[in-house]
Amino acid sequence: MLDESLAATYITFMTIRPILTVPNPVLKQCSKPVAEVTDETRRLMDDMLETMYLAPGIGLAAVQIGVPLNIIVMDLAKEGDDPKPQYFINPQILEVIEEKRPYEEGCLSVPDVFDEIDRSARVKIRYQDYNGIEVTEWAEGLYAVCIQHEMDHLKGVLFIDYLSRLKRNRAVKKVQKAEKLKEAG
Repeated sequence: MLDESLAATYITFMTIRPILTVPNPVLKQCSKPVAEVTDETRRLMDDMLETMYLAPGIGLAAVQIGVPLNIIVMDLAKEGDDPKPQYFINPQILEVIEEKRPYEEGCLSVPDVFDEIDRSARVKIRYQDYNGIEVTEWAEGLYAVCIQHEMDHLKGVLFIDYLSRLKRNRAVKKVQKAEKLKEAG
């Protein structure tokens, strides 16, 4: 456990970033590869993680905070468990198992909208971690769903893009209405 002065110092270095919501055009941008993992990259990932926890969510792509770089943070720890942050720099899907399963998805960029999306049940991924070390592993279950969802963000794809035009338009209108109500106060 951190003592209070250390915790205060740690917190002052974190920045909570605003999360972009649909129909912000930045969300449709393709993200760019990260050339090198630096202290600045790690600071960005720390900010992303804190932003995601506060939202609250289980995954966040850098483009969702207006930074179109191939960076994702996730934490799939169950409520009440210790946090298990994961960091993905320049993630790639190397292999996909054909079997698909429906999962109910939501998104911090499309708040309060949920729908079932068919995703591959198992994928092999490669990425660099927080320290720039390359990792190759299989993801399945919620891990597979979440990494595919977040990697879609890196290509400018939102989960609502898999829905019918009618459902997609309803989702965008719902978010816009909620944003207007928030602004009105």
